[in-house]
Amino acid sequence: MDRENKKTIRKKRERHGKDKKIKRTLIGGQAVLEGVMMRGAGSAALAVRDEDGIIRLETERLKPVSERNAFFRLPVVRGVYSFVTSLTGGTKYLMRSAEVYGEGEPSRFEKWAAERLKINVMSVITTLSLIIGLALAVFLFIWLPQAVRTLIERWAGITFGIWAKNFIEGGIKLLIFIAYLLLCSLLKDIRRTFMYHGAEHKTISCYERGLELTVENVRGCPRVHDRCGTTFIVFVLVISIIVFACFEALIGTSVNGILRVLLKLLLLPIVAGLSYELLKALAKTNSVLVYPLKAPGLLLQRITTREPDDKMIEVAITAFNAVLEMDADPSIPAKKFVTAEKRPALLARVEKELKNHGIDEAAEAEWIVSISLGIKRSQVREDKSVSPALVEKTEKLLNERCTGRPLWYCVGDTEFCGYKIRVDERALIPRPETELLAEEAVKCLSADKTALDLCTGSGAIAITLCKKTGCKVTASDISAEALSLARENALFNSADIEFAESDLFDKLKGRRFDVIVSNPPYVKTGDMPTLQKEIRDFEPSVALDGGEDGLDYYRIIGKKASKYLNKGGVLLMEAGDGQAQDIIKLVKGADTVNVIKDLEGKDRIIKAVF
Repeated sequence: MDRENKKTIRKKRERHGKDKKIKRTLIGGQAVLEGVMMRGAGSAALAVRDEDGIIRLETERLKPVSERNAFFRLPVVRGVYSFVTSLTGGTKYLMRSAEVYGEGEPSRFEKWAAERLKINVMSVITTLSLIIGLALAVFLFIWLPQAVRTLIERWAGITFGIWAKNFIEGGIKLLIFIAYLLLCSLLKDIRRTFMYHGAEHKTISCYERGLELTVENVRGCPRVHDRCGTTFIVFVLVISIIVFACFEALIGTSVNGILRVLLKLLLLPIVAGLSYELLKALAKTNSVLVYPLKAPGLLLQRITTREPDDKMIEVAITAFNAVLEMDADPSIPAKKFVTAEKRPALLARVEKELKNHGIDEAAEAEWIVSISLGIKRSQVREDKSVSPALVEKTEKLLNERCTGRPLWYCVGDTEFCGYKIRVDERALIPRPETELLAEEAVKCLSADKTALDLCTGSGAIAITLCKKTGCKVTASDISAEALSLARENALFNSADIEFAESDLFDKLKGRRFDVIVSNPPYVKTGDMPTLQKEIRDFEPSVALDGGEDGLDYYRIIGKKASKYLNKGGVLLMEAGDGQAQDIIKLVKGADTVNVIKDLEGKDRIIKAVF
């Protein structure tokens, strides 16, 4: 076979991951709570699957190695730098992943401490946990091996030499480390973290083998990797034996007691730096000659990694791809993911954002939170955690409201007299005060009577009359768009209503009804530009503009209503502020005309009996 054919076959094998030669990457990772962090040359990505099953992604830009101070790029020193940043950064990512789930419901003590002592109990606990964790590590891996070795010497009645002493302590350290890992693996949450650790390794291995990053391909890759932190710790344990033994040999005496513990802590940075260089060097080759050096770490990875499920693999792929894209394209911005949040904090943030956009109404903030969370307004200030998915839903509604669009248009529906009414820019949003008009009309109707809803808009009044009394209802409007919305609402509420596209009574000639109800346009033309932005820019002007004095529609209805009402029929109309007395004068042929006040004591409903 000629050289060209051999080269072609080799390239194909590499492309399908069948060749020992692999595509190296600088990307490494870390398993976190229900997720994976991946870190590249100039970026990092944290992918976490939240309690709703959604993969949350957060990315950040990192300072490239080439831009660091030259001192921190020196051999061994760079290992120390990497060791310290891995410890601090790893803790940060671990805590950040926990924020996706929130802190759960606070205990009484936590609430008391927050209110009286002004401290966050969870923050204190986290800090104490880190301190205790470090103390435990010193106890298990520095003091305890030394104590056991001392007991052996006393029991055997001998004194070990410098090298024997350090190798015995190193062996005890390794046994403690293995026992520690085995005990941790018995915990359910740790096992899941080990599974995410496996997903991280498999994803990196899949990429280095030149395979497409799919769940199927990743699943078939090994879960052990040369650059794993487990292998690094094994190197630290082994190299610490040699470094400390050499140090004792250099000073010509064996150090014991607390001084021995302190010296080991002081020499730890050098041990970490040397271990990093060894890990980095061995990861560059697959030679069988160096396999004995890799074998202990690879074997221990069988404990610290577990076979992941497909959902875990998806999370790891998400994080890896994000780093890959960001390292390749510096223009891609970093992003933050949405985390769990307490209801009061979320409400305060919504209120602040609304005020920043000129919407200074606390009720709106309460509605936005309550609707998004599916709770009552009275519950929005309860000290309970909100999942990331619901925080995101709240932010989406908030952002739309901040454009100026009326809240109920943003929501898509509102409630009227106990019925859900869909709303959008085709018709006015039904107001609470209009419920009084519908309630008064219901009092005048029964199943054997008929009603006409003039200027029906969304159809809210017509639906209420139909559903509450069972009477035959006709709803009319000059706007075809409003009628289309009203028909949708009637269908949604299973209300049998007749619709007519008519300019007030024009298409209803010859018809008579027992009740005519109307909430016509009553805003003065000159006042239209002064209306709130939400009303002026979004709600249909044809449903608002009532002419120069706001009474154009009342003149027509008041004059013609008697021709369309049966004997004893009732006309009910909603009036704007200060219009009631003028409207009464426009009603012709009525036996009695009364005014009904609203809950604020304002003249709101004109009731005329013919």
